[in-house]
Amino acid sequence: MMTFPLTLLGTLAALAVYVWASIPVGQARGKFGVKAPSVTGPPEFERAFRAHQNTMEQLVLFLPLVWIVATLFGDLWGGIYAAAWVVGRIAYVIGYIKDPEKRGAGFLISGLPSLAALVGAIVSVVIDLVR
Repeated sequence: MMTFPLTLLGTLAALAVYVWASIPVGQARGKFGVKAPSVTGPPEFERAFRAHQNTMEQLVLFLPLVWIVATLFGDLWGGIYAAAWVVGRIAYVIGYIKDPEKRGAGFLISGLPSLAALVGAIVSVVIDLVR
């Protein structure tokens, strides 16, 4: 029996987004002849590379936090947070690859829920500790 099915589904979706974001990097490496381990090249390659790397960097916050949210507030809230994060990261990657100036909406869609989740979790734990 799965205790946190929505959070689990959201976690798997987030990992799938990370894998999906790596595809444009490989395509750009081939198209522009950027051989590994190089991480610099034409702007088109660098945008794809940074969108993927930024997603990986955000996973470091998201993965533990989504499970903390699910544990403290329930599976539904974990799933809602995960869904917002996934939608935001997809928008972020697409926007960044097209034009770095277009990454803002995706960043906000995933970043604001992360901030709210972090603050909410801290407040919840502190309240529980002082009781």
